[in-house]
Amino acid sequence: MKTFLGILLFMSIFFAHDSFSQFHTPSINTLKQGFASPPEEAKPGVYWYFLDGNMNREGMTKDLESMKAFGINHVIFLEVNLGVPKGKINFMSESWIGNFTYAIRECERLGIDVTLGVGPGWTGSGGPWVKAEESMLHLVSSEKKVTGGKKIREKLSVPEPKRPYFGEENLSTEVKKQWKEYYKDVKVLAFPLPQVEKRIPEIDSLALYYRSPYTSMVGVKAHLPRISGDINWPAGAVVDKRKIVDITANMQPDGTLEWTAPAGNWLIMRLGSRNNGAITRPAPDPGLGLESSKFDTTALNDHMANFVGKLINAIGPINPNKAGGLKRIHMDSWEMGAQNWSESFRQEFQKRRGYDPLPYFPVYAGWVVDNFDNSERFLWDLRLTAQELVIENHAQHLKRWGKRNKLDFSVEFYDMNPTADLELGKVGDIPMGEFWNREWPFNSSFSVIEATSIGHVNGIATVQAEAFTSYLDGWKDHPGSIKNQGDWAFAAGINRFFYHTFQHQHLDDSLKPAMSFGPHGVHWDRNQTWWHLSRPYHEYIARSQYLLQQGIPVADILYLTPEGAPHVFTPPFSALQGTAIMPDRKGFNFDGCAPSQLYGATVKDGRIVFPGGNSYSILVLPDAGYMSVTLLKKVEELVRDGAIVMGKPPATVPGLSDWKSQEKILKNLVNKIWGPHAVSANRTSASYGKGKLFWGGDYGKAADSSLYPSYNATAELLRSLQQKESFATGAPLRYIYRKAPEWDLYFVSNTTNQSIKTDVLFSATEGTPEIWHPVTAQSHPLNSFTRVNGGTSIPLSLEPYESYFIVFNKTQQAAGNKGQNFRSASIIQTLQGDWTVSFDPKWGGPGKVTFPDLTDWSLHPDPGIKYYSGTAFYSKTFDMADPAAGKGKKLILDLGDFQHLARVTLNGKDLGILWTKPYTLDITNHIKESGNELLIEVVNTWPNRLIGDEQLTDDGVKDAQWPQWILVSKPRPSRRYTFAVWKYYKKTDPLIPSGLYGPVTIKTVD
Repeated sequence: MKTFLGILLFMSIFFAHDSFSQFHTPSINTLKQGFASPPEEAKPGVYWYFLDGNMNREGMTKDLESMKAFGINHVIFLEVNLGVPKGKINFMSESWIGNFTYAIRECERLGIDVTLGVGPGWTGSGGPWVKAEESMLHLVSSEKKVTGGKKIREKLSVPEPKRPYFGEENLSTEVKKQWKEYYKDVKVLAFPLPQVEKRIPEIDSLALYYRSPYTSMVGVKAHLPRISGDINWPAGAVVDKRKIVDITANMQPDGTLEWTAPAGNWLIMRLGSRNNGAITRPAPDPGLGLESSKFDTTALNDHMANFVGKLINAIGPINPNKAGGLKRIHMDSWEMGAQNWSESFRQEFQKRRGYDPLPYFPVYAGWVVDNFDNSERFLWDLRLTAQELVIENHAQHLKRWGKRNKLDFSVEFYDMNPTADLELGKVGDIPMGEFWNREWPFNSSFSVIEATSIGHVNGIATVQAEAFTSYLDGWKDHPGSIKNQGDWAFAAGINRFFYHTFQHQHLDDSLKPAMSFGPHGVHWDRNQTWWHLSRPYHEYIARSQYLLQQGIPVADILYLTPEGAPHVFTPPFSALQGTAIMPDRKGFNFDGCAPSQLYGATVKDGRIVFPGGNSYSILVLPDAGYMSVTLLKKVEELVRDGAIVMGKPPATVPGLSDWKSQEKILKNLVNKIWGPHAVSANRTSASYGKGKLFWGGDYGKAADSSLYPSYNATAELLRSLQQKESFATGAPLRYIYRKAPEWDLYFVSNTTNQSIKTDVLFSATEGTPEIWHPVTAQSHPLNSFTRVNGGTSIPLSLEPYESYFIVFNKTQQAAGNKGQNFRSASIIQTLQGDWTVSFDPKWGGPGKVTFPDLTDWSLHPDPGIKYYSGTAFYSKTFDMADPAAGKGKKLILDLGDFQHLARVTLNGKDLGILWTKPYTLDITNHIKESGNELLIEVVNTWPNRLIGDEQLTDDGVKDAQWPQWILVSKPRPSRRYTFAVWKYYKKTDPLIPSGLYGPVTIKTVD
């Protein structure tokens, strides 16, 4: 047993270090250069989706060239089937592989990095090539009650498979056949029938038959707590382990059992392995198949040879040093259900847990063996073994497979994941979370917290997110509408967006908006009305992402997650503020840490330090009630070396392996570390070695439906230890803080649609504060600031949803308090009178019209304007009303308000594109005293035209079939202007406000 624990500790340390890298800490000059001109690595990415054989090379090239032209540099390549008409290019056919190769070559030409999902669809790793015996398996059973004292000859029923989590209706005919027909006997056991037939509650979850999605299912537990103390299990409902008999040899191949049973009532269990019903959803039809086993490297190798291996053979050797092309493989969100069996599972369990699970097989079916506590401990061991196999034989093996082929590995690790999220996610070279569009009730913001924690603890500079995942968005969103949520993700620690989704557009360019990802996605593709104006927004993202990929992230609180699986890391709610969809951090920031990650930590100057460079002021223990001796010894080492630890001591050890002797060791350690008052109802503290422990009262009690003390208790303790919040203000602002030897950097964002003026206290104390605007790439020193209270107080002003960076340049030292940081503006002229507005007749517009006033298009009586979607041009010639008022001053043009993007040209000079407030541009060097020619290009979104077209005959997709006029390239029969493969709107749906509202004014800056 000691040898086994030693091996476990070694493996934990090995895996903890496996993903550690080092953060980037460039000089201030390098930081400025990167901000001014972000490298390709800093640019955002997209999910580049192909739909069930609908692809062509011309469309691929147009997609990729439009990405490159407007600021996208990364793609995740996936093909799925979401009910759109089937295309001509069958998945993995010679033509399909040829098109994939072409796409890679185009990405190499353009310098776009490609990430390839490791399976068809988005769920995992499987396909029609996966044999049932190499798929995800369950140990299932049938039961037969018999009366003993005689020879029994009975036909035992073949155990039924568990219903697929997503239902039989989602299985293709061939897959359903495999699911129904595959069966292999494992064991036949018999035991005296308990007097009371009572089963363990929620056994399907506890034994990993099912793991529901934490994102979308109400009531799914973030972790499975110990429940033995909550159940008074009747003695008559317990199976005596000593009386379980293995009678496998007594059953014939056809299931007939011949056995002389001892006297009494007996229960006979026929146990066998069956497929769990997980398929490659939603794969294209030729890619539909079973998910490969997540416990078995042989199964995974066979799958990879049939999919990714074939594609790599087609594209040829990979050069990781060359810009563009295939750069990594990717495991997308875990939607494959759970697995609790494989051919070698019993042997793996014995090797890892130190005992034979055979006598506890009845627990799979909910029977209590020995006693409830032991059965629960067995289930804990079962889930831990499953977790280790998933991590070592699936995630780690995928990573090794990628390295052999010179590819990195990125991983989404959350939701239906039957392992602990942080344990699985830390395997990736790049961790990846997800956040749904702010208007959709699916809340995966927890995965952003988890991905950020993994990146910070492991020293990974880039943390990705599947961004703005949506349902029935219907082309409503645009850069301005998603900015606030994007800024939330930045402040939460994400620093590379992958927009979900850029749909491959294979149809003729005259058909728009055309292809969509079924009902899903935020429609981030070249057929958007505003795509030609999107580059400034993507530049904003790239500048922000570049800065947020630099430096060491700063957080004080490290929450240790408990051992075992499954587990979703959730901090105490009180550590967050804002909304459930966009939870912002408070002044003391935090990360979560998996147990295996902690083994890589040391203590330096009282802080808990990881090899990647990050450090924390305090380690907060989970109130799980248990901890292994190995992990407690690591906690002891950290405290002895000077760490501050908060939380009550564990009461027992998890699992069934030698647990009684291990519990004695644990209790001795607890008494040694916490002292004689380890159990305390009041706040208590004790010194141990160079460090200190705090527990009791609200220092140890779990709060806010989490495993941890309340944020207020932790923050109060940190303040008593002379720690300062990184960021303090009474205004509704969010932040994130990163640092390097030559600079400290804060991203600051206004969370509201109102202007804010407030003082902010930053914990940085060195260097001259500067403001860096990622929207404009402009920067300048802040003249007004005060060193106070162990930090720097700065008066700030932010427009609605505005964000910027405050950078403390440590290579310069200024005194502060020298003037204002933000200058006010005064209106000197409002542009009155008629505007000439041009609407494109190609999209139903009336051509040139006159607007006496700036009004909302959707309220206009002309249907050509009311239902218009696209670009309109506002033009006006004007004179300066009072040229003397602007003499020698900075002049700006303020558009007031508009929907949704605008480009401004004055006297032939393109002044730029506006997509977020403030809607202002500097016109000082371009305005004349008279005869000024102003042109404002305004673009709205697609919904109004789509709603207008619903007034007309529908000649689009019906019954998942392309209309005949598209198939034979004939003129369109209806008078519709738009064409979309998915119907989002009815003719009675409300229109979206659009156009330029103004008032358009000229201002001077004081």
